[in-house]
Amino acid sequence: MSIRFDRVDKAFGPKEILKGVSFEIPAGQIWFVLGKSGMGKSVTLKHMIGALKPDVGRVWVDKHEVSAMGADDLYRVRQICGMVFQHPALLDSLTVKENIAFGLKTPQYFERKGRKPTESEILSTVKRLLSLVKLNDDILDLYPPELSYGMQKRVSMARTLAPEPAYVLFDEPTTGLDPQSTSSINSLIHELSRELKVTSVVVSHDMNCALEIADQILFLDQGKILASGTPKEMARSTESTVKAFFEETLSLLAPEERSKWL
Repeated sequence: MSIRFDRVDKAFGPKEILKGVSFEIPAGQIWFVLGKSGMGKSVTLKHMIGALKPDVGRVWVDKHEVSAMGADDLYRVRQICGMVFQHPALLDSLTVKENIAFGLKTPQYFERKGRKPTESEILSTVKRLLSLVKLNDDILDLYPPELSYGMQKRVSMARTLAPEPAYVLFDEPTTGLDPQSTSSINSLIHELSRELKVTSVVVSHDMNCALEIADQILFLDQGKILASGTPKEMARSTESTVKAFFEETLSLLAPEERSKWL
């Protein structure tokens, strides 16, 4: 089980976004995709669920060649590949319970599980997921506008996890959050990835989080993979662009913490 890119090119008009990108993400790991704005991070993520198709090259998720699948077949990939968007994107007309349960009531989910879950099973799953994202079930009947932005982010994560994806893709998950909420969401990504044994791919500008929880970091620049490796390998990189990217974050750490990376 893995996510694999094989020499992927993608352009929008004359602007080349990805140029010959190849990598493989093994099952069970947490990968961060880093780089400056406009370097193709979110574009890379969207290729994994078939929201974008490569101009050249192939993309695989497990046995599925996503880049060759039509719209009618992509649901198979999206059942095993969940997406946590930059903004919560909850349905304001549905309660917290209904938002989280949404993916448990689709024909595709019934087909995958071999049967339709009972209402009791759905409620039990929703409560378990709320607990996993550190929320109480007293918010079950509330609507998204009645929640804080940070709570909406957590409900969004619970909704994505409900259909039991093997892969969870995070597109800038801490955007718009204060430092304390950012730290909490980062810890959740790590805890959920390990506890649920899912593979996580995170597009983020949060360097501290990348250093603390990533198994591997992929650094994109000018449409190409400029560097990849463990957090320690990336923090010690001599490549000028990568080095500059990490230097500011490392300079803000206490000396004893900084020495851990250098």
